[in-house]
Amino acid sequence: MNVAEAAAVFAAGIAAGGINTVVGSGSLITFPTLLAVGLPPVTANVSNNIGLVPGGLTGAYGYRRELGGQRTRLLVLGTASLLGAVAGALLLLELPAEAFQVIVPALIALALVLVVVQPRLQAWLRRRREGAHRPHGGPWLWAGVLLAGVYGGYFGAAQGIVLIALLGIMLDDDLQRVNAAKIVLASLVNAVATLVFLGMWLVGGTRIDWWAVLLIAAGSTVGGVLGARVGRRVPPVALRAVIVCVGVAAIVHLLV
Repeated sequence: MNVAEAAAVFAAGIAAGGINTVVGSGSLITFPTLLAVGLPPVTANVSNNIGLVPGGLTGAYGYRRELGGQRTRLLVLGTASLLGAVAGALLLLELPAEAFQVIVPALIALALVLVVVQPRLQAWLRRRREGAHRPHGGPWLWAGVLLAGVYGGYFGAAQGIVLIALLGIMLDDDLQRVNAAKIVLASLVNAVATLVFLGMWLVGGTRIDWWAVLLIAAGSTVGGVLGARVGRRVPPVALRAVIVCVGVAAIVHLLV
């Protein structure tokens, strides 16, 4: 990797850290960049996942005010993210990269529809669950977060869009607080998948490009801080618009 390529990877890390904090599809910037500089797909995916972990941590710190009072909720839903991340990471190491070529765009499209219709669905669900307060969303949300964790552990691009759609519909809470919870859960998926990848790397089961990891980690750390400063000031309608725009771009990128 020459100087120009290293600069491109670092810049992609900054952009991905910011986008993951505000929306959640930063891998659609870093992953293609790593492919462009010559990394094999699985190596690029694994290195990208590890490098984005610090950006998730700085993003969550930036949203620490919105995370207040959500500890129990995150502990409950975090178990689903943890289990899903392990399953997804193992699938990445066992299945061919083409396995989700059709499923991934369809999943992102469904998530975008859920984001757009979230206010109406949330009102409908609120009427349905009157008298049955479920601060953690109930078993259906847990199952959805589990599946999002599998997806995130396998590839990760746009898992934040899937999560924010699920959380926004199933939780009766402010969208910024939902976004804060999304950052933590997505970061947990990346961190758990990273542990699986590191374990496989130690036994020679996968390859990691540590220069790529370092550059993306440095960039995503900066991007996470910047994304938190911007994202916390975005009104709900504008945040939904950003989510839809990034999601559509993700679908186009994956299909082209």
